[in-house]
Amino acid sequence: MALIAAQMYTLREVCKTPAQIAVACAKVKKMGYDGIQLSGCGPIEAQELKNILDGEGLQMAATHVGLDQLRDDTAKVIDEHQLWNCRYTAIGGFFPKEAWTLALWEKFIADFNAIAAKLSGSGLTLGYHNHHNEFSPADGRLPMDLLINRLDPELWFELDTHWVARGGADPAAYIERVAGRIPCVHFKDMSIAMPDRTPKMCEIGDGNLNWHRIVQACRYAGVKWYIVERDAGDLDPFDSLARSIWNMREKMGL
Repeated sequence: MALIAAQMYTLREVCKTPAQIAVACAKVKKMGYDGIQLSGCGPIEAQELKNILDGEGLQMAATHVGLDQLRDDTAKVIDEHQLWNCRYTAIGGFFPKEAWTLALWEKFIADFNAIAAKLSGSGLTLGYHNHHNEFSPADGRLPMDLLINRLDPELWFELDTHWVARGGADPAAYIERVAGRIPCVHFKDMSIAMPDRTPKMCEIGDGNLNWHRIVQACRYAGVKWYIVERDAGDLDPFDSLARSIWNMREKMGL
């Protein structure tokens, strides 16, 4: 079976203390998840978190770490991930306030490559998680394409299926484009909220994304971790994670 992790950002409102994180991890394990991605949780000591994960039999599939921390506290980031036996970290995206220009993205790419170089030889690799803004042209160029073409080949991409689709692109096609550079993927579905007719997030397999094609693309691209995330939605976050993994195991055969 595929390795499936819960993105803890889904549970951020009930993971503000170490005790809450412990309860959440126990529930996630009971649902059948193999691991978690650390993001959005309250403060917790690295060793305490390791003890919780080891006690539940959960792996640290990946994390999200801020650019400032990666740049300014690199040694601590590396030490924590080695403690957790975690090979993958990523930033949550790039959200510039300046005018959307090619030069802006080129500078970000150069800076990001430099930060990634600081992790060289540590066993920890840096990735980029997209939203939909990367599909809005900057001087006629798609930032997502610039990232794929110009980031160091050692960097990986944590493509988010919902945000790719919401940006007007094909999640399966982009997953295939980064084959060999996508050890972790974000599974997130999309449907339409009524009566305002706006896109909304929903549980995996209950929306409109072409999951047959997406799963095919993931297998082709060499995905190791299928990470379930839902930023917001109708169901309670725990119920949402339970519904998603059930659909993935029972309906999709993962």
